[in-house]
Amino acid sequence: MIMEELFDAADAHAGRAGRADGGLAVTTAARTIRAARAQEVHDILALFETEVRAGRMLPRDPAEMADQIGDWLVAVDGDEVIGCVSLVFFSDELCELRSLAVRPDRRGGGLGHKLIRAAAEMARVRGMQRVLTLTRAVGIFEAAGFVRDTVGNYPEKVWRDCLSCPLRARCDEVALVYDTPAGAGV
Repeated sequence: MIMEELFDAADAHAGRAGRADGGLAVTTAARTIRAARAQEVHDILALFETEVRAGRMLPRDPAEMADQIGDWLVAVDGDEVIGCVSLVFFSDELCELRSLAVRPDRRGGGLGHKLIRAAAEMARVRGMQRVLTLTRAVGIFEAAGFVRDTVGNYPEKVWRDCLSCPLRARCDEVALVYDTPAGAGV
């Protein structure tokens, strides 16, 4: 039932497929959300360019992304990467959802929401109890079931990322969390 909750029941073309490697692959109409592949790092970075230039997203290091490619999901249409999201793990109970991006010409159709829900499902499958995000796009996360919190409640995030962030002194992001039904079977 959880998978049905992740993707809009109104999408009559929705389908799902479990993968042999235990990963998540969900197909909705002509789009598939699946685990990212190493050769897609540069396609993922291309999604960030507009957001980074506009100051809405911090740049990502390609080598670090390649090392952590198993923590990334992509939305593809055919062979084309049109969206992405990643998880960063702080402990055996807490992870952060970050780097959500959807190609500008593909926005407004619910793909960002589906990427958020797929990442939350990936966190649940991996046994995480709580998913944290820091964002200015509060509405899309609240619509996906996240609730507002205080970043100070997550010293793991503060000590790992916030102290070295160039926007630290003028941060305007809101902390939101999602509690998963951790440990529940697939």
